[in-house]
Amino acid sequence: MCTVNTTIRTRHVVGRSLAAVAGLALSAALPVTAHAASAAPASTQAACRVLAPGASGTAEAAVRAACGQIGVWYSWGGGHGATPGPTYGYYDGSDPDSLHDNERRGFDCSGLTRYAYARATGRDLLNGTSDDQFHTSHAAARFSAAQGSAPLLPGDLMFWGRGHIHHVALYIGAGQMVEAYESGTHIRVAPVRTGGDYAGAVRIDGSGTVPPPPANGGTTFETWGTRVRTHSSPSVNASVVDTFPGPTQVSVMCQKHAETVTAEGYTNDIWSRLSNGSWLTNIYIKGPASLPGIPDCGGSSTPPPSGGSKAFQTWGTAVRTHSEADVNAPVVDYFPQPTTVNVVCQAHAQKVTADGYTNDAWSRLTDGSWMTNIYIKGPEWLPGVPTC
Repeated sequence: MCTVNTTIRTRHVVGRSLAAVAGLALSAALPVTAHAASAAPASTQAACRVLAPGASGTAEAAVRAACGQIGVWYSWGGGHGATPGPTYGYYDGSDPDSLHDNERRGFDCSGLTRYAYARATGRDLLNGTSDDQFHTSHAAARFSAAQGSAPLLPGDLMFWGRGHIHHVALYIGAGQMVEAYESGTHIRVAPVRTGGDYAGAVRIDGSGTVPPPPANGGTTFETWGTRVRTHSSPSVNASVVDTFPGPTQVSVMCQKHAETVTAEGYTNDIWSRLSNGSWLTNIYIKGPASLPGIPDCGGSSTPPPSGGSKAFQTWGTAVRTHSEADVNAPVVDYFPQPTTVNVVCQAHAQKVTADGYTNDAWSRLTDGSWMTNIYIKGPEWLPGVPTC
């Protein structure tokens, strides 16, 4: 359940998120109501803390960060956004318990441990799957399955899986661990499990200097891939400004739609302008196709209305469109922030309650997807838009 490929998950195609292609939704606009599980017991929440001496200050801070999420939903794919923190998950296609994870904002197992150590160090040390984390280059010590939990200190990561690691938890001492266990549950404290397919543990080296925030007003992101090039303008044919031999931190000032690029199996037409004035295709920046919180460099972020459609502005964050006028229909696209949409027509369909509003009106966009009118600026029934 916890094996999430973050590289595949965070790349999107032009005009349509990867959610539409692979059934993936990292975020959701609508709250969970009927499908909510019971809250974690208060006694479990109270027990989540550093329970043994000897750990480093960094490891203890990671425990505190993870314990601060007790009671938050397990959500498959949760916690693997552009920056560490809870996100909406998605249905994995095989486990019925994960059917509503795209409505649950939280973490999967590796998303939680990624977040814990990011909070403890200020660096995104564990951005990957549980298998990636097991093989991390940031290991200060490793412990075999045969050693059990005896040598472990709070903050050590415990792993399960034969051949391929599928689960990770954070040891907190006294034979206890904190984990995001499975869909339908909340982050919890549980006794350690060193039988079955327990694979061993890793102690994370959290030393080093935390990189300072950009001094130029940009936002720091991390690239992926090797021999990644930036250009003097948003085109692969423009002159090369810089070449990154491996993953590198970059300071992004703004982004815009420009030349369409296909690389590494992904297609995207969004480019980011870096602090030195060079341009980098968003394909090589960890995060969704349109980076959250980054302003537009200028120009329209969407094509002009066509086919009789009418442009409207959305509001809110993590807003999704669906293949049908139903919140349970497959997700087609995901808007991390307000954007412009082109509405073809509208219809009365499923009644939705979200953000304090109730409405049964849905709008069909030019790509054929549907969005509840709750997240479109204007009255409940949009003026000048025909009935579908």
